[in-house]
Amino acid sequence: MSKSKSHPISRRLFLGSVAASAVMGGTAMAAPPTASLRPVLRGEDFYKRAVRSVDEIIRAEKLSGQVAFAVARADSGKWLECEHENTGTPPASVTKAITALYALDALGPDHRFETRLCATGGILDGEVQGDLVLIGGGDPTLDTDGLADMAAELKAAGVRTVKGGLKVYEASLPVLRQIDPEQPDHVGYNPGVSGIALNYNRVHFEWKRASGAYTVTMDGRSEKYRPNVVMAAMQVRDRSTPIYTYEDRAGRDNWTVAKGALGGGGSRWLPVRKPGLYAGDVFATMAGAQGIRLGRPQVIEELPVGEAVVTRVSGDLRGILKDMLKYSTNLTAEMVGLAATQKRIGAVGDLRASAAEMNRWAIATLGMVAPKLVDHSGLGDDSTVTAMDMATALIKMRDSGLRPILKKFVMRDAKGKPLKEHPIQVDAKTGTLNFVSALAGYVTAKDGTEMAFAIFAADVGERAKISRADREGPPGARTWNRRAKRVQQALIERWGVLYEG
Repeated sequence: MSKSKSHPISRRLFLGSVAASAVMGGTAMAAPPTASLRPVLRGEDFYKRAVRSVDEIIRAEKLSGQVAFAVARADSGKWLECEHENTGTPPASVTKAITALYALDALGPDHRFETRLCATGGILDGEVQGDLVLIGGGDPTLDTDGLADMAAELKAAGVRTVKGGLKVYEASLPVLRQIDPEQPDHVGYNPGVSGIALNYNRVHFEWKRASGAYTVTMDGRSEKYRPNVVMAAMQVRDRSTPIYTYEDRAGRDNWTVAKGALGGGGSRWLPVRKPGLYAGDVFATMAGAQGIRLGRPQVIEELPVGEAVVTRVSGDLRGILKDMLKYSTNLTAEMVGLAATQKRIGAVGDLRASAAEMNRWAIATLGMVAPKLVDHSGLGDDSTVTAMDMATALIKMRDSGLRPILKKFVMRDAKGKPLKEHPIQVDAKTGTLNFVSALAGYVTAKDGTEMAFAIFAADVGERAKISRADREGPPGARTWNRRAKRVQQALIERWGVLYEG
């Protein structure tokens, strides 16, 4: 464990020597420092004295809490500068970078997920003699347009009627009511999880006011379609708080909303807690548009024997992960993480069990020492990772193809405007929770020097004060996050000047 305050050592020492080294995937990986690193500049580096110190950067932004970071040469693994690097910190969505590596290793970049329509009892004269079964295969990208295409293909295959019912099988992955039970009920980034997902398991709620009364709709909209659903219902209640309430009742997602919060009109995405019913509900509507009348869907726990009639294949895993890292979709992370664990060790019961296997994999494969992840998205409060571990993983996987699917980190000027011609190039994964801001990835300095880094900032004291009801937007969190992001950029700019060449 490094000391809480950095101790200066000579430039020659921290740039040129290591306590020990290990060969990791062909890269000479310097051993972690025994004390936090901070450079002392020699005479020939006089021009670099204008670079602000870490303490000056943090003080200038008035950022409360603690900033932990580690940065190293990506080619040699030599540590350049570290502070609080062995302190476990919530990684937030930076977790998704680890999940991406985990899924690529277990499933392969060309892996594709399949969603199927199967008929039991055979098909006779265009009629399915048994049930029509919608089978989820773990595709996190399925949307209403995709179900509409499957309905059209079903008709093209000659199916006109179904003697039995519409069944939905979602148990190819664990069926979970939500990702993190500590989040508010109504936030769309915390939906249910199962082997089938539609529109990232979110339902679109829209309201309009006319003559003092509100009309509301709940639909599974996509780019082309807006089918209303019956498995989710909303009632407007004459109150000011709470804004939303949720109840699982009569086989539906039942919501209420406070009238005082609605204004003249608006919309938002709400989480779906019953993914199988949601997908079945929307598919029945899409099939009806093709003239195939189906009853209300029923979720089944056992997969019956049947004949595959329609199969929808997802894009390749590499593309799915690139979008996951760009848009930071929690559901995608959880589904691909669960699929990777299932491929490695078989079925698991929940996210914690799957994340525990990913932790073991990260230690064995990425060279991490003490990852403590409880899910694959970083949403869970109990996850912690050290900056040293994260940077170590990035160095180890430098040639794995991760950097090309990371999102470009935009450098900004003092007013927050993007700087398109900034000489330092950064590809990284961001992570944000209330009073937690994380950033990890790769930096290329103006002269081409490549570094791997991780920055974890957190004010655990302020975070602990937040009630569950206030987690969507607690007072002060947005301002704190802006300050943290400015600290992150300033640290990157510092490293780009100090360690080029």
